[in-house]
Amino acid sequence: MTGLLPGAPVVHALVIAAATGLIWLGSGWLEEAAETLSGYYGLPAVVQGSLVVAVGSSFPELVSVLVTALTGVFDMGVGALVGSAIFNVLVIPAAAGIGGEDELEANRTIVYKEAQFYMLAVSALVVTFALAVIYFPVSSDPIVGTMPRSLAVIPLALYALYLFIQYQDVDDAEMDRVRDGVNVGREWGKLAAGLGLIVVTVERLVASVESLGVAFGIPEFLAGVTIVAAATSLPDTLVSVRTAREDRGATSLGNVLGSNTFDLLVAIPLGVLIVGEVAVNFSTAVPMLGVLTVATVLLFVTLRTGLALERRESYALLAAYGLFVAWVVAETVGATNALRGV
Repeated sequence: MTGLLPGAPVVHALVIAAATGLIWLGSGWLEEAAETLSGYYGLPAVVQGSLVVAVGSSFPELVSVLVTALTGVFDMGVGALVGSAIFNVLVIPAAAGIGGEDELEANRTIVYKEAQFYMLAVSALVVTFALAVIYFPVSSDPIVGTMPRSLAVIPLALYALYLFIQYQDVDDAEMDRVRDGVNVGREWGKLAAGLGLIVVTVERLVASVESLGVAFGIPEFLAGVTIVAAATSLPDTLVSVRTAREDRGATSLGNVLGSNTFDLLVAIPLGVLIVGEVAVNFSTAVPMLGVLTVATVLLFVTLRTGLALERRESYALLAAYGLFVAWVVAETVGATNALRGV
């Protein structure tokens, strides 16, 4: 499809604008169908956001990881995915908090289950990468190891535990089901159409963003963990802002944390299972995951104070993301040396 379009920067800019509009449309279909189906099956708001909507809006990240694994640039796929996770944790809640009429409401389930399980997911991925370096080493400078299928099972098993917990929450909630006037087949079709539109348009969006990066001389690593990461997170952003405007803060925040949990525990290991084994640059991945941990703790603290995200806290999250981008730029130009092999 790339060959059908002229390579001029203005064309890529128009493609980005058009893709953004289509992603907004697809995210609307996805969110509407997820809400209707959640009511039909009696799913609580947190489960709706952290599972149904989150898995759907995480498809762009999943596709990007699979493509990079198949093309032999898995490190860049992991970097873009972790960059996307940092964007999700800092920018999306901030955008939802600023875009809504009131402060973004949380609850104890979001703070004490979703956020803390997500921190556990980050730790599990670091341990998995460490095991790859220890038992399947490739080089020591930078520190690189091979991640086989046997290690990919570890994060997938943790996600199975996450699904079990969500299933128990659904069983315990005893929500009233809304089945009057619901065409289940049509809603599932709308959900599938939303997913398909998101995947296709995000692929085109990312391709155009990467082409602009090449045209303007933006380094691949910088584009991967910032621009491409933000592009693949666009569906999550639109869904979260939309639900926040409808005063459904639990669904909005559940989408953010559930999407990140899916990305780390499913998207990365699924790429390994398909390819067989991939090389993991521990020297690059661990500092990035460390930043992600700090960002998650910052979100946890801001949500716990009053069980809500106030506007000043939203701006603080945006400022933290600005510091992250500045650090990545410094790494790219060689001003700092925390990431080896970049």
